[in-house]
Amino acid sequence: MLKIGLTGGIGTGKTTIANIFSDLGVPIYNSDLRAKKLMTSNKNLGKSITQSFGNESFKDGYLNKNYLSELVFNSKESLYKLNSIVHPFVAEDFKSWVADQDAKYIIKEAAILIESGAYKQMDKTILVTCSLSIRIKRVLARDRSLEGDVLKRINNQMNEKEKIKYSDYTIENDLSVLDLKNKVEILHSKLLLASKI
Repeated sequence: MLKIGLTGGIGTGKTTIANIFSDLGVPIYNSDLRAKKLMTSNKNLGKSITQSFGNESFKDGYLNKNYLSELVFNSKESLYKLNSIVHPFVAEDFKSWVADQDAKYIIKEAAILIESGAYKQMDKTILVTCSLSIRIKRVLARDRSLEGDVLKRINNQMNEKEKIKYSDYTIENDLSVLDLKNKVEILHSKLLLASKI
């Protein structure tokens, strides 16, 4: 079974693409959602986060997303620190999840697939790219953020030119949903063929 990494910066449309793959019957591991779940459910992880970022990290037993977002999106150092705490737990969770799958290939969707080094455990990596203006529009519509905040988050992430060096496939997501579906279906056929080799 091939392990395929799917990554891209904020607002590029990773989740939309993952959903298209899912509709084609491909199992998807969403790293960001699993990480959020683990941060609340895993006591050891929760303890490590509290020790590093303070008691305000949790509110009534739940992750204080606003507090942590404010910290990590304004500081590359804090973002790196949080990722280095959370990543080993996500890596273990992913291993367990993979063991339960039965498919020609699976996809691990992760915003920091390359930065975390998780791409090294993948057989192939897909990078989603998109123009900056469209990315900003998408995030503004989705999160109701301020443009300055969105740019801060984008600037805190590795840029696309760097990420391309680590990627086997690139999907440009600047056009229509129909165009995107066509691109994903073509890549799906390629990956099914690669899984037979």
